[in-house]
Amino acid sequence: MGEVKIDRRGFLQGAGLAALGAAGILPAFSEEQYAAPNSTGTERATLKAPPNSCDCHVHIHDSRFPATRPGVAPHATVTDYRFLQRRTGTTRSIIITPSPYATDNRVTLDAIAQLGPNARGVAVVQPTITDAELDVLVRGGFKGIRLALNPNGNGGSGAPIEVLEPLSKRLHDIGWHIDMNMDGDAIVAGEKMFSRIATPIVFDHMGHLPQPMGAQHPAFAIVRRLVDQGRAWVKLSVTFRNTKVGPPTYADAVKVAQAYVKAVPERLVWASNWPHPTEDPSPDDALIFDLIGQFAPSAATRQRILVENPAILYGFPKSG
Repeated sequence: MGEVKIDRRGFLQGAGLAALGAAGILPAFSEEQYAAPNSTGTERATLKAPPNSCDCHVHIHDSRFPATRPGVAPHATVTDYRFLQRRTGTTRSIIITPSPYATDNRVTLDAIAQLGPNARGVAVVQPTITDAELDVLVRGGFKGIRLALNPNGNGGSGAPIEVLEPLSKRLHDIGWHIDMNMDGDAIVAGEKMFSRIATPIVFDHMGHLPQPMGAQHPAFAIVRRLVDQGRAWVKLSVTFRNTKVGPPTYADAVKVAQAYVKAVPERLVWASNWPHPTEDPSPDDALIFDLIGQFAPSAATRQRILVENPAILYGFPKSG
């Protein structure tokens, strides 16, 4: 991955500002100064986030925890992420262990500790993980694991598909889910497997339904059926892999999101995918957040997607 570009270069690198960010204290800025690392644009989102809105897919990279693979974003710490929260207005976060750390989840454990009760985690594990190791993650605020099953996937478990079924039974016992980072064709190929998974499935990035088919792709019907059965959830997140139109409208991805919202609003959550590890240049996260207004024109539905559904899936308090 190439060097990550940062707006207001150098501003975020000051030691004094980093200390303020780590303490959760950020100085006030004018409306034009809401820049964040790994995100273009300098203004806040126009759409107002309801209290306790959750960003359900974030990666933290921190040089205090050496990565085992190349591709670490140089400015994607908790301090950096707080600036993104200023742009979107979200206050709850789901931290996903990024691929450069393989199955070392310490960076995510640390991020959850820094963000406090408003954060949860999704781990990457080997199938041989012990009950004691799982317990450490449970106590650290983790709620699931991630599995990548597509050739261009960024991040995911080192577990082969053959061990997913027995692993899912262990995860079910501790109330966890499995994030599936799969493209639409892989979802179709894995249809029979899903019926054997004991724990809920969360499809990352709207199932990566290939364009221009979008919701007409057979994977949409499979995901819809799993959701109707109460076995699956979907993250409404826009990435370069599920849009050909791209910014500023993302019209093709918007149509897919609208199809999900019309069909199953009770099983949807929203995500930024910050720091956008495979996208160069990085998207405008304020614009990405504002798309929710097109996904779900109803304020009540946005409340469900941004607040109520994440509280159920990740175990946040229903209020406060």
